[in-house]
Amino acid sequence: MSSAVATHDEHHDHGPAKGIMRWVFTTNHKDIGTLYMTTALIMFLVGGAMALVIRAELFAPGMQFVDPMFFNQMTTLHALVMVFGAVMPAFAGLANWMIPIMIGSPDMALPRLNNWSFWLLPFALLLLASTLFMEGGAPAAGWTLYPPLVLQGGAHLPFAIFSVHLLGISSIMAAINIIVTVFNMRAPGMTLMKMPLFVWTWGITAFLLIAVMPVFAGAVTMLLTDKFFGTSFFNAAGGGDPVLYQHLFWFFGHPEVYIMILPSFGVISMIIPTFARKPLFGYSSMVYATASIGLLSFVVWAHHQYTVGMPLAGELYFTYATMLIAVPTGVKVFNWVSTMWKGAMTFETPMLFAIAFVVLFTMGGFTGLMMAISPADLQYHDTYFIVAHFHYVLVPGAVFALFAATYYWLPKWTGHMYDERLGKLHFWLSTISVNLLFFPQHFLGLAGMPRRIPDYATQFAEFNAWSSVGAFVFGFSQLIFVYVIIKAIRGGEKATDEVWEGAHEHGLEWTLPSPPPYHTWTTAPEIK
Repeated sequence: MSSAVATHDEHHDHGPAKGIMRWVFTTNHKDIGTLYMTTALIMFLVGGAMALVIRAELFAPGMQFVDPMFFNQMTTLHALVMVFGAVMPAFAGLANWMIPIMIGSPDMALPRLNNWSFWLLPFALLLLASTLFMEGGAPAAGWTLYPPLVLQGGAHLPFAIFSVHLLGISSIMAAINIIVTVFNMRAPGMTLMKMPLFVWTWGITAFLLIAVMPVFAGAVTMLLTDKFFGTSFFNAAGGGDPVLYQHLFWFFGHPEVYIMILPSFGVISMIIPTFARKPLFGYSSMVYATASIGLLSFVVWAHHQYTVGMPLAGELYFTYATMLIAVPTGVKVFNWVSTMWKGAMTFETPMLFAIAFVVLFTMGGFTGLMMAISPADLQYHDTYFIVAHFHYVLVPGAVFALFAATYYWLPKWTGHMYDERLGKLHFWLSTISVNLLFFPQHFLGLAGMPRRIPDYATQFAEFNAWSSVGAFVFGFSQLIFVYVIIKAIRGGEKATDEVWEGAHEHGLEWTLPSPPPYHTWTTAPEIK
């Protein structure tokens, strides 16, 4: 190992700070990556518990367990916790752990900023959760926080908005750090077009974050002044317009969904070549496709707003622009399938999750294409069809990519192999149950069942019952995942330098493509 790397790590945090203080003050990218991912896993379980409250209530028609207000608070908090507390921090953790290793850098460029960007996160999430215990309860306006609905109710609003501000600041700082690291800390010979795809996707994601987070911050601040300072940004009685909020929110919200999926594309582009024992097909086209998706994500926001009464020209523009995003996305899917074509494939757990990602994410993409067509979307809008669509993109999409990444790099992080049998059990239970959970929701939506409602007509009962059974199986099968991680951390079979056998024979490092970073590849215990 390079002495520069060793001294850098020792200088960082393996000195006087011991025990818990090591984690509080750490500036080591691996420690911070671990903190991010641990927080994300906890919030994934918390957000999942909220989803189970929703699905328990929807198991049968009529009101069973919770009142309608609490039901809507659960839908709002479930979404905010999953987006800002689980998926985004999990990818930030992967970025922290892997990007310096992949580009041959000793650490992230701004280590103290890195520490701060993490520690804002748990406090912001606690602030958000605390609204549940306030007079009037948490916000109950969906994750979009639309006025005038969100302006009704108790004392929760300033706390929820302050929480969103802190989460946004945390994301922006992490994004700045990633950009500076990728542009300034690459090893000699590691040109941009030699970087692993994961680094590329995260670099593009970081630009998206910096561009859109301030828009969301501005929109929620305007909500705050409407509520407490007598402004009328979104109040029609004072000359404002509630649709203005929708434009501001979705100008943030649409790139946001790509912020959650682009790093997944990077993960899948690392895993498929390893287990197909072939270099990635069409590396440069993947880079350009990712950049195209990033750019196009800024110009399609109003496809979430076809029902607001926009002019026909606007509907046509947003229909065409949205369909255009399918082109670079299709390029990526084609390249993944081509990478597997005639490869010497093996089906370890990371590869299983990667293949499930390709199949199910593509299905989510097709339903998105259906909703891009504005006249059809007038029927789908605000029904369970929309819920089915975005969950197919975010659960078998982003979450499965995170599962794949965890199984793929866990030997590197812990120095131990995970339990392959339990990993495969987790895969099959998750894949079958996630389809049982979300597939029936397409039919519910097409039949007209609206979103965010605690009760429904009896003709929707059977599909809802299936969906709820799928939800509970999916939720509880994640406990296997937690157990696999804990088991690998505590010990087990030692991981070798070439943990995925055969990959190295074909010139494939864990960080594709070469050249390898300037420090040697070893398993986690030897790396400080």
